[in-house]
Order: sequence, then structure tokens, then C-alpha cells
Amino acid sequence: MSETATRAAHAKVNLFLRVLAREADGYHGIETLFGRLELADELVARTSGDRSVTLEVTGGETGPLEENLALRAARAAVETLRRPIGVHLALTKRIPVGAGLGGGSADAAAALSLVNQLAGNPIPRAELLHLAARLGADVPFCLAEASLALGWGHGERMLALPALPPAPVLLLTPAASVRTAEAYAWLDEARATSGRRGALLLDPAALSTWSDVARMAGNDFESAVFGRRPAVRAGFEALAGTHPLLCRMTGSGSTLFAIYRSERERDDARMMLGKKLGTVTATRTL
Repeated sequence: MSETATRAAHAKVNLFLRVLAREADGYHGIETLFGRLELADELVARTSGDRSVTLEVTGGETGPLEENLALRAARAAVETLRRPIGVHLALTKRIPVGAGLGGGSADAAAALSLVNQLAGNPIPRAELLHLAARLGADVPFCLAEASLALGWGHGERMLALPALPPAPVLLLTPAASVRTAEAYAWLDEARATSGRRGALLLDPAALSTWSDVARMAGNDFESAVFGRRPAVRAGFEALAGTHPLLCRMTGSGSTLFAIYRSERERDDARMMLGKKLGTVTATRTL
């Protein structure tokens, strides 16, 4: 008889994001503050008898299955097991795809955890985190299940911080898309004349309230993306016009997020925005 396990794969936002110099390996260092949202995909894993790893997706288009991070993560975990098992994954998408919300990374982290759970948890936590870092920069944070964490390096180095009180959030995802590679290229082009970005001294104690976070907030991708994607700029200006505590773009875009002082303020903002600027989603921080 097959065994089944289910896990929620929560979206993330970058409450601030600084992109540092391009390194010799071609990648950029970053400094970021990750925050986790209630908005989540659902991943169900079931053992199968033929030792294959398969995936079905409903609720959203994620591209070719063979490139799906959840499938790649499950296969990496199975290859690590001394006694490989067959696993079938059923993924229900609720997080917008390719929008900077870490949906693929969250799915990958959930797949790693579920395969390990179905196998009896033989893979040590440190090894799971190593597998996560190989899959993508946001996957370790999603696997760690912290609600708030500082990230640096390529995002794989983290310091979990004390959780902040849950806060109402509004997400605005414009129709315009932004590929991460494009965003980095635009940023490098802009910095060719303005110089390199240096690291910031970060004190975790200075991030103990939402007001502290709002003072630190910023995203280095915004100026480059806004200049080439007018729909994202228009969405940001409209969202900021609802007077949230904090408003930023997450990751390399295109989703924008705003954090409010109360659910009433968030819900009023949702009514003001309507649907003309993109998909609007109400959620909360964890």
C-alpha cells in the first residue's frame, strides 16, 4: 500500500534586496531579508512501486515538467537515499509563476522534505540544505521554514530572525513578465557607469519591528525593471498610492507587494486597485 504526505509550499517576498558586485563565477552576491507569506502551493507526495519519480501539475502553467524544480528536487532526494523509492508528486499551483514570489523554490523545498519524510527521514538536515542550495538561491530559505531571515552570499547563507507579528499583505502581479537573467543584465548595464554596490552592515536588532523593516526596505532591481516594464512601474505607483506601511517589488519582479497596518486598510486598497493593473491577491505574512 502506498504512503501519502502533504505539505504547503509558502510564497516568499524580499522585504529588501541589495545586489552586490558580479563575482568571478558570473553570479552576483546579494543581501536580502526574506519574509514568508500565507499564500502557498500544495504538494502531495505518494510512494509508488516502480521507483520512478513523476509529477502532475494543476492550477497553473509551470513550463516543461522535466524542468520543474519540484521534480528535480524529488529526484535529487531519491538519488541520495540508500534505498531509493518511487514517488509521484501532485502539485496544485496557487502562487503566480515567474513573479519573484519563490513559488518554484517553495515547491522544491516541499519536495525535498516530503521525499525524506516518506523514506523515514534518513537524510540529515544539513544534507537537505546542501541539496536545496544546489537547486536555487531561494530554496534553502523555503526549506528552513523560518518566517523571517537575513540572506547573503547567493541567498543560501541565512540567519533566522525572531518572527514579526502577522501583517496583512496585498500582492499585485502585472501582466508584464521579467526574466531574472534579464533583470541582472539591465542592472549590470546601469552600473557600468555608476559603479559597484558595496555590502551593508546589518544589525538584526534593527529589524525587530515592521517600522524598522520599512526603513530598510529597497530593491536594487526596481529602477532597472521600472525603466523597461512600464506596467510594473504603473502597478508600483498605484500600490504605493494606497498608503501602505511598506511597498516594494519582490525579487526581480514582476510582483509588487504592500504591507498594511490593518486588514481593513488592505481590503480598502484592494477595492481601489481593482483588476486593471494585474492580478491582486490578499494574504498575510506568517
